[in-house]
Amino acid sequence: MIPVPFLKGKRVLVMGLGKSGTATALALLASGAGVMAWDDGEAARKAGAEAGIPIRDPALIPLEKADLVVWSPGIAHTHPQPHPIAERVKAANVPLVCDVELLALAKAGARTLAVTGTNGKSTTTTLLTHVLDECGIPAAAGGNLGTAALDLPELPGDGRYVLELSSYQLELTHSLKLGVAILLNITPDHLGRHGGMNGYIAAKRRVFDFLTPGGAAVIGVDDGPCRSIAAELSRLGTRVLKVSVEQVLPEGYSAPDGVLHEHGKPVCDLKDIESLPGRHNWQNACAVFAAARAEGLSPKQIAAALATYPGLGHRQELVGSDHGINWINDSKATNADAVEKALVCYDHVYWILGGQAKEGGIASLEKHFGRVEHAFLIGEATETFAATLEGKVRFTRCGTLENAVAAARNLAVSDSIDGAVVLLSPACASWDQFKSFEHRGDTFRELVQAFTEGGDA
Repeated sequence: MIPVPFLKGKRVLVMGLGKSGTATALALLASGAGVMAWDDGEAARKAGAEAGIPIRDPALIPLEKADLVVWSPGIAHTHPQPHPIAERVKAANVPLVCDVELLALAKAGARTLAVTGTNGKSTTTTLLTHVLDECGIPAAAGGNLGTAALDLPELPGDGRYVLELSSYQLELTHSLKLGVAILLNITPDHLGRHGGMNGYIAAKRRVFDFLTPGGAAVIGVDDGPCRSIAAELSRLGTRVLKVSVEQVLPEGYSAPDGVLHEHGKPVCDLKDIESLPGRHNWQNACAVFAAARAEGLSPKQIAAALATYPGLGHRQELVGSDHGINWINDSKATNADAVEKALVCYDHVYWILGGQAKEGGIASLEKHFGRVEHAFLIGEATETFAATLEGKVRFTRCGTLENAVAAARNLAVSDSIDGAVVLLSPACASWDQFKSFEHRGDTFRELVQAFTEGGDA
C-alpha cells in the first residue's frame, strides 16, 4: 500500500468501490483522512462496509465541504451524460481526480514510466516491467492493469513504477512526472465517453504532457493519429522514439518481418519468442525495446530479457490442449481491433465471441472470416453479431460461455482439422454476464481445464 499522508485530516469522497476505489479508500483511512465512500451498486457498498470503509450517500452530503473527490474512471463525468454527483462536484469547485493522481503526488520523486494506446497496453506494461526486473532494476506494474495504483509496493530509489493508463485515467490525472511515455496506437474506442474521436485522441495525447525535461516519447507511427502526434512533438523538440511494424525505420525501432531493428540494424528475432506471437506483439516488443534503451539498458540485455517473457493472462493465453486442439484465452480482446490481432495468428479458428457490444461491432473483421471454421455466440451481442456473420461464417447461438465451450469442443473434435484452435476473443465488454474480462477469462480457463487436466481429454 502507498500511504498518502498529505491528505491526513482532509475530507475525501471516494466515488466507486471497485478495485481501485477500494484500495484508495483503505490507503486514505490508513493515512488519517476522513473518508466517505459510495458506489451505485449495493453489492460493492456492502463489500466496502465489510472492509471497514465508511459508506455515505453523496446525494445527502454537502459536497462543497469535501476537500477532494477520488473518482472511479469507469464512471462517466463528462460524456455521454455526466453522473449527477460529478456535476455537483464540479459546481462546488472541488478537485476531481483518480487514484493515479494520488500516486503521482505520493511518489513525486519516483521514476515513473507510462503506457497507453487503444490496444496492447497490458502486454507492453508487463513486458517492460519484466525486462526491467530481468536487467536488475526493481519495477512494479499497475494502474489500469492488475494492481491498483495505491496497492503498488514501495520501491527502492532506483525502482520504476510502470503504469498502464487508460484514456479515462489520463483525463483525471494532473501531476504525473514521466521519464518515458509510450503511445502504442489509436483506433476508435470509447467514443461515447469522450464525445467523439477527437476527444479520445486528445485524452491519449495527454500522456506526453507529463514528460519530464529530456524524457522520451515512444510512439507507434503505423496509424494516422499517432503519426500526427509524433510529428507535433518532434516540432516541439520532444525526444521522440518512433516504432513501426509496417516498415524498417532508419531512425527508430521496427520489426515488419518479426526481426527487431534499432535504427535500421537487426538486433533480435521476435518470431522465436512464443509468448509474443503476431505483428501486434512485435509492436509491443519494439516499444519496450525503445523504452528500455531510453532507460539506459543495452540491446543485448533487452533482447535476452524479451526472450524470457512468460506472457500475459487473458491475451492469447494458451490454457489447454485437447485432441490436438489448442484453447486460447483472449478475453482481454474487447473490441474488433484487438480481436484482429489474434485472428491473424491462426488459420483454423473455432471462435467464441459476444458480450456487451462496443462501437463498430465486428464488421471490420470480415476480411478474416475465411480463417473461422465456426463461430459460437454468447451474451447481449448475439443477434447483432449473427446478422454480421449471416451467409459468411457458420455460427451457433450459445447464450452462455459454458454452452459455447461445450459446443466448440464437440465440433472441433469432430472436424479434426490440423492446427485448429478454439479462441475466446469476444470483441465485447464482459459486464452483461461477468464482473470483468478477467472473470470471463478465468471462467473460460476453468471450463477448459476441467477436461484437459485429469478429465476426459
